[in-house]
Amino acid sequence: MQDKNVSTSHGCDADTISRYHTLLAQAHKAKENAYCRYSGFKVGAALLAKNGSIITGCNVENASYGLTICAERATIVKAVSMGYRPGDFEAIAIAASNPDFSPCGACREVINEFGDDMMVIFEFKGEIITTELKELLPFSFKL
Repeated sequence: MQDKNVSTSHGCDADTISRYHTLLAQAHKAKENAYCRYSGFKVGAALLAKNGSIITGCNVENASYGLTICAERATIVKAVSMGYRPGDFEAIAIAASNPDFSPCGACREVINEFGDDMMVIFEFKGEIITTELKELLPFSFKL
């Protein structure tokens, strides 16, 4: 991933960018576990907790497409089942088998539930995008 440009709108320092590249590498690794027998579209996610732990997950498809679970949501559900709660996360990285990828709207809303200040890292048009969720979802739903 060193050959990719890094696009950031909030000015991460070199150490943070390095951590986020490592997180993205974990998402790429998790992507290989995807169950995507219908679309062949693999997605992996890696969630960085503020305590330094990394939780990973992947997409799980179903013949009834509406029951498919995106990697981002699978990872967050896994983290919650491990005892994590909103505010416990610093960043989420998402990697897909398509080089031009960003989280879907449903996943943006689920990520938002756990912190609108969370950093989101993904690859799009040859760049590694690093941005705050609130920039991807400026008018999020809140109760």
